[in-house]
Amino acid sequence: MRSLLARRPDSIYYLVAGYCLLSIVLKILRPDSLEIDESEQAFLSQYLLAGYGTQPPFYNWLQYGVVTLFGISVASLTIVKNGLLFLCLLFYGLSARMILSDRALSAVAMLGVLTLPPVFLLSQRDLSHTVAALFAVSLFLYGSFKVLKGPSRLGPYLMVGIAMGLGAISKYNFVVIPVAAIIAILPETDLRKRLFDWRVLASIAIGAIIMAPHAYWVLNNFAHASGDTVTEMKEGAENAALPHMMQGLFSLGVAIIKGVAPTMAVFGLIFYADLGRILRARSPWTRIIGRMLCACFLIVALIVVAMGATHIREKWLALFTVLLPLYFTLKIDAAGVDATPKLTALLSIVGVLAIGVVLMLSARVLVGPMIGEYSFAHTPYGGFARAVTDERGAPPATIVVDDRILAGNLRIQFPDTPIMLPGFPPNSDSLPLLPGPVLAAWSAEDGGREDIPPRISGLLSMKAVNTEGLEAKIVSIPYNAGRPSDEYKFGYVWIERR
Repeated sequence: MRSLLARRPDSIYYLVAGYCLLSIVLKILRPDSLEIDESEQAFLSQYLLAGYGTQPPFYNWLQYGVVTLFGISVASLTIVKNGLLFLCLLFYGLSARMILSDRALSAVAMLGVLTLPPVFLLSQRDLSHTVAALFAVSLFLYGSFKVLKGPSRLGPYLMVGIAMGLGAISKYNFVVIPVAAIIAILPETDLRKRLFDWRVLASIAIGAIIMAPHAYWVLNNFAHASGDTVTEMKEGAENAALPHMMQGLFSLGVAIIKGVAPTMAVFGLIFYADLGRILRARSPWTRIIGRMLCACFLIVALIVVAMGATHIREKWLALFTVLLPLYFTLKIDAAGVDATPKLTALLSIVGVLAIGVVLMLSARVLVGPMIGEYSFAHTPYGGFARAVTDERGAPPATIVVDDRILAGNLRIQFPDTPIMLPGFPPNSDSLPLLPGPVLAAWSAEDGGREDIPPRISGLLSMKAVNTEGLEAKIVSIPYNAGRPSDEYKFGYVWIERR
């Protein structure tokens, strides 16, 4: 492997593609019960909307297109995520190769991304919109480096505009990236002129066109778009031991440390013999990327203070910490350190982290029940679907549920059946029920869930369905890959509608 990487550093792209393919295959082989983000995507893929709530819509639009073409399945969900993850790593490597003198270092940069917890762990466990935004960051870097290094041509500027548009409709905090890039480039006399080229207007225009449909929706639904996120960022504010500003900055500092510690540890371990030279090395590109990193975290700190936020999650900073491997490789390049002998050790560590996680997630399905621990993957949605279908002898014409996790999972089990959820989409209360049997279903694991939940009965009442006198049924289904005695309870009721 060492000789292969030494002769052909670009073979890292095939290894990364193989990693993403392995992630897809292992996910498909697991039980078809979905995690939180996956179930939400499965449910939302029924709709093509300008806005879906607190998250921008790019990932939802992409998922909707794939589902429209190939149908809803675990495969169509995981291919979108891992496809975007591969594109993120691909453009990141191409971006690094553009500004590094040693091609082996572009492989180091790509492998460095896989040492970031939001990439090797959270993206495989249950992230969606962040993965799309990470792809947009890599595309933005690739287009920006083309603009800064090459002759003034329209194409790279348009690529930057496309990346900005896609990034802004992937995660709202992406807008920090281009602002930080401008701050980083302004002090560089030779590069500053690229910011004042007329082609920048074309870049802004195409970005604005991409953002326009969702921006219009946000203007008319601002509270809906921002409410949950703001609430989550202020989680625990009433019990904070420190003033809100200090609590927020402390939380930000902890999140930064948690986000970069594994990457810093890996690079420090691999390049420890040359660490002094690397830390002292400077170049125009280390200055630019270093300023970008500092500007990103400074802007985020100002936002935290302005919002009175007290709770910052590590995954929210992924779009900024992803710049760190590139910064490290630029420092290594500036120090003149030969990275080729280090590739094998780095690849081994990354393999343990990245491949180890996807294997662990698959093994958890088998190991968890042995110690009495069950996850979303064990919830027997397929068994429930078979039970209610066998009882009636036919699938439902419409399904009504009261939470998105159940909605998404039942969409996997009943791909041709509309799934209705109270309050979403906003006009769902006015949507008619299709003729035929209606299945109202809910989780009955918690206490007090033996009767039809109020949200479901309320939605049915709005559609002129009288739920009084309907007797709810409780069914216990064995967990996926669980012990025979361990069961999960579902509540349901069939409603005949002509």
